[in-house]
Amino acid sequence: MRVASTSCSSFSRAATSMGPHLAAWTLALATLPGIAADSWRDALPQAHMIGQGEYRWLGMRIYEAQLWRDQPPIPGDPAGVLDEPFALRLIYARDIGAKRLVDTSIEEMQRIYGNSLSESTVEQWRHALSRVLVNVRAGDRLTGVYTPKLGARFFANDRETGQIADPVLARAFFSIWLGPSTRDPALRQKLLGLAR
Repeated sequence: MRVASTSCSSFSRAATSMGPHLAAWTLALATLPGIAADSWRDALPQAHMIGQGEYRWLGMRIYEAQLWRDQPPIPGDPAGVLDEPFALRLIYARDIGAKRLVDTSIEEMQRIYGNSLSESTVEQWRHALSRVLVNVRAGDRLTGVYTPKLGARFFANDRETGQIADPVLARAFFSIWLGPSTRDPALRQKLLGLAR
């Protein structure tokens, strides 16, 4: 991410000396996906989609979820999915604000982990998620790339929004979809490629 801002900054200085129109054009190019920031695919170049499914709430389609990995999970150990790197991509069917995404994520992690989460941990996690989750509109894609023992990187429409360097939070966050206590076990089975 630092490389991207340094590159953008260098382009901006060089282009400014060449004139305002070229500067505007250069900055516009730097905002295109893949120019100024790494795509999530760069983080997992060998990944392919393992499974996908829809999440609905009260009959309304909220998003389509896709799980991308280098290799499928071990059939007899679907819980092991959280022990290897992967990308979880959500393609939204409706507009949802960033605050709602953060609040819902926190609520789900509290449901899964119960009283084991202290209030200070919950607030730290809320702050961390508010830095990486953004407003989404119908058709937008949010992708989280999980690296066990390190954390996660987040992308909105293939542009990095930030990183979480807390491996415990990262694991808890992705457990919302992939952990054994997920709210939607049928979606989990589809994501793991164990059901259609």
